[in-house]
Amino acid sequence: MSIAIILLTFAFAIGLGLAARRGRRMDLEQWTIGRRGFGVAIVFLLMAGEIYTTFTFLGASGYAYGRGAPALYIIAYGAVAYVLGYWFLPPVWRYAKAHGLITQADFFAHRFDSRAFGVAVGLVGVLAMLPYLALQLQGLGLIVETATGGAIPSHWAILLGTAGLVGYVVVSGIHASAWTAVAKDILVLGVAVFLGVYLPLHAYGGIGAMFHALAAQHPQLLTLHAPQGPLWFASTALVSALGFWMWPHAFAYTFSARGEHAFRRNAVFLPMYQLLLLFIFFVGFAAVGIAPGLARPDLALLAATAKTLPGWVQGLVGGAGVLAALVPGSLLLIVTAALLAKNGLALVPAFAGDRRVHLVARILVVPVAIAAACFALFGSTGIVGLLLLGYSYITQLFPALALSFLARRFVTTGGAFSGLVAGAAFVTVLTLTHRHVVGLLPFLPASLTGLNDGIAALVVNIAVLAAVSAATGGLRRREVPVG
Repeated sequence: MSIAIILLTFAFAIGLGLAARRGRRMDLEQWTIGRRGFGVAIVFLLMAGEIYTTFTFLGASGYAYGRGAPALYIIAYGAVAYVLGYWFLPPVWRYAKAHGLITQADFFAHRFDSRAFGVAVGLVGVLAMLPYLALQLQGLGLIVETATGGAIPSHWAILLGTAGLVGYVVVSGIHASAWTAVAKDILVLGVAVFLGVYLPLHAYGGIGAMFHALAAQHPQLLTLHAPQGPLWFASTALVSALGFWMWPHAFAYTFSARGEHAFRRNAVFLPMYQLLLLFIFFVGFAAVGIAPGLARPDLALLAATAKTLPGWVQGLVGGAGVLAALVPGSLLLIVTAALLAKNGLALVPAFAGDRRVHLVARILVVPVAIAAACFALFGSTGIVGLLLLGYSYITQLFPALALSFLARRFVTTGGAFSGLVAGAAFVTVLTLTHRHVVGLLPFLPASLTGLNDGIAALVVNIAVLAAVSAATGGLRRREVPVG
């Protein structure tokens, strides 16, 4: 029964995505940002799609199961990010609309009058989005394998999901994401609320009773402690909040809006919408008593569901997880391919021109999807680890964006470029050497052991940006309006 429900949900999502193309002529602007025609409701669903992904479905519940209180950083950073979006997104949208910009790299290239800087931004975006896309596919594989009792192995689910994503993204672009987002939110929110109430009630007699039992039996789950103490919590919430709108796909649905009012209206409601994440945490905490000793915490939600609910309910949970992977996965795939085509290959004369860029972007969907699938199949990093790696890269764009809003611009193009390269290089060194910043720089005090590596890279970024900007004429530039 669970296999049939999951396959039907998958087929429904793919069919809905393919149907989204109907009646539209797909040029580059239509394929990537819906020709800036999405209203408040669709923009809301696309923005909300950033909350309920497989990271939330499996990663957040698994983090609550394995680490406890540190998982609440997800609530903290989302609330801060929506406040930032209230102020940042309208001027970004105005500037992009005024200059006909399509990708995030277009924005930075135009803002700093440097195609090379646009290429660098595009490269950082691709580096950040590949692990994020792999996260969606990895989560999809875990969900399908567990919900079907191993009848559909994880690797087959990843390959099938990748093929489905490629098909409906190539055909319908961002419209596929928008149409399936409606179905995804209905099913995912329904499953999250149901499990968040039912599992604590089943295992402990209620949510309050669950926390009393955890305080007595597993007190470490309700406190912040090393290596994820208060410094880790605060720095990880900060890097995630600053990086939230820096994701290239976040820029894509910003550009897709019909008007700037959509962002401020949605910023009012999205923090309340995010409170529904608490139900996902309740699932993780309840799983401590229902399925103790899991070798892989990311499986907490699925293991608790399998132990307490019939097969058809597991099928619904699996179907919700599939949709939670497909919607953000499709956006990531569209934007990654568009960045490579428009801000990479399009610089070569043979690939220039909107029609050629559009064709190349749709072709590039295939190798990008294959690369992400390989990352998901052969990578060993956990779901939360994959996301935090992506955030460490993408947050390096924040200083240049924020400082470009100043009426009298301090940052120069050379400064922004140098800071971005320095920050991204620092993250790369830490990643390749598997070291923390305190291990890499032993002169730092041991009290900084919990500091998020993305914040350390951001400090390097800002220092280099300031030094190079000062040396290349910062503070003497004329006023530059945002839009």
